[in-house]
Amino acid sequence: MMTIIGGARATDDAAVAALKQRHRAMWALGDYPALAAEVVGELGPALVAAVGVRPGDRVLDVAAGTGNAAVPAALAGGRVVASDLTPALLDAGRRAAEARGVALDWQEADAEALPFPAGAFDVVTSCIGVMFAPRHAVAAAELLRVCRPGGRVGLISWTPTGFIGRLFATMKPYLPAPPPGVQPPPLWGDEDHVRGLLGAGVTDVRVERRVLAVDAFRTPEAFRDYFASRYGPTIAAYRAVADDPDRTAALDADLVDLARGAARRGPDGGVLLDWEYLLLTARRAGGRAS
Repeated sequence: MMTIIGGARATDDAAVAALKQRHRAMWALGDYPALAAEVVGELGPALVAAVGVRPGDRVLDVAAGTGNAAVPAALAGGRVVASDLTPALLDAGRRAAEARGVALDWQEADAEALPFPAGAFDVVTSCIGVMFAPRHAVAAAELLRVCRPGGRVGLISWTPTGFIGRLFATMKPYLPAPPPGVQPPPLWGDEDHVRGLLGAGVTDVRVERRVLAVDAFRTPEAFRDYFASRYGPTIAAYRAVADDPDRTAALDADLVDLARGAARRGPDGGVLLDWEYLLLTARRAGGRAS
């Protein structure tokens, strides 16, 4: 029996490792740096303000992408490390930071196996990033491990019932099934789930649901076309059904229906989409608050 269990675990680990390789490639598809700047750029500064980055703080931004939170943290005076699984995103973030005259350290890293000592950072953040790590409990344990006792943790995650959570539910039937044990990313935006992940490792937990009002698209079709050409997960969904015209057309229609059902009229006559997210801040247990 032990041999069978061990073999199954090895298979699971290999499947998760392969999934991470696909994620690394997926996030390099399209033009996520443009989307991060044009559509969700407000989220990073909101997270930095909520977690209270101060001059001299040692800050780690996990699954940082192009630095939507890491760059504002550096501008606030933090000594920042921006880590991500996808080198192409780090390269784009590095170029953008240099153009703004901001200095920070960019390091390739797996959120489930961060290459940093325990307690190395005063502040640990992740802005719609760590939620995409395959194994939620493993990633949460790493966030806590690298934060010093008494330090601060700040997370922004899309909610399951918000627009992006529903986007992932819409795309799910068109994508290959994930390996066993891999949980949906928007669960990080469920308060009970994320509280359970952090557990007794944190104190002073504050949770708030907020909405990012997105006015970047004139029509539901414009939303679909933008995401189909720039957002890695959506591009992956289209690639998965590329050989089936009927399923491609169905995905087209489903994305338009999603946006149309969520849209309200914007002040300039375009569509306005409300994207709900969960903002969580907390202190690492076991030390004096500072």
